Amino acid sequence: MPDFAPLVVGIDVGGTKTHLRAFVGDVPVADHVRASSGWRPHDPVTAAGWLAALVADALPAGARPSAVAVGGHACETPRQCARIRDALQPHVDAPALVVGDAQLLVPAAGLDKGVGLVAGTGSVAVGRLPDGTAVQVGGWGAVLGDEGGAAGLVREAARAVWAAHDRGERPDALALGLVAALDVPEVPALGAALEKATDVSAEWGRHAPVVFAAAAEGSALARTVIDEAGRSLAALVTRLAARGAAVDDVVVAGGTVLAQSELFDSFTVALADTVPSARARPLRVPPVEGAMALARSLL
Repeated sequence: MPDFAPLVVGIDVGGTKTHLRAFVGDVPVADHVRASSGWRPHDPVTAAGWLAALVADALPAGARPSAVAVGGHACETPRQCARIRDALQPHVDAPALVVGDAQLLVPAAGLDKGVGLVAGTGSVAVGRLPDGTAVQVGGWGAVLGDEGGAAGLVREAARAVWAAHDRGERPDALALGLVAALDVPEVPALGAALEKATDVSAEWGRHAPVVFAAAAEGSALARTVIDEAGRSLAALVTRLAARGAAVDDVVVAGGTVLAQSELFDSFTVALADTVPSARARPLRVPPVEGAMALARSLL
């Protein structure tokens, strides 16, 4: 590796997995994927140490980054991201940038402006105000928010099943699927099973396929949960539009919304109703490409 060649590192820390790429010019140096376990974005020192260890493990021995950009899951405010960046910079001894992971989507799509919407384990949307200020809506974690993400779908599915039980209805495919997935004997036991989770987002979210399988089997409850999730995702874009963000292009990513056509279709139908000028654009490249674009902009 020539001494004069800048080594640029981009990192996408998602709710479930982390993706690091590094290039010297157009030459790939590293392409590394690992679990996001241990990522603690609300503890800047711990988060910075986690990122520094990731960079050290992924890069060739002795390689020194010239610039590092990170999109971090649950980096919810500019202040929080700046604190992680300030803690990271001494580790890498290079210009660094830390943003929320949804902010990677627009640059990854090759755009200068627009909305980045993620619906994977959780859900969130980001845009920019006319003065360039980044603004985020949604998120808030699986207990309070993340509607349209995997964990939020499971939470709302359980609520729908409980309501049906209280109305005296017989368990349908959604109820039976959740009972089986959570390994409980009956619907009333679902609450205790969900409350036992130590990592709520991950442990709830892994059961999201049950909701889509139930819809395919004809469950009206599951279909309603999916449609409401799509409307909730569209509502994130509506909130950004109301605050003055550019919303003509909505770049969509996340393993839940892109893997499940029913959810994506519900989202696009709701978006057309609420923000007719907005166009949903599924991201066809890994979000880490946005981190690479931001890292190159630091040079």
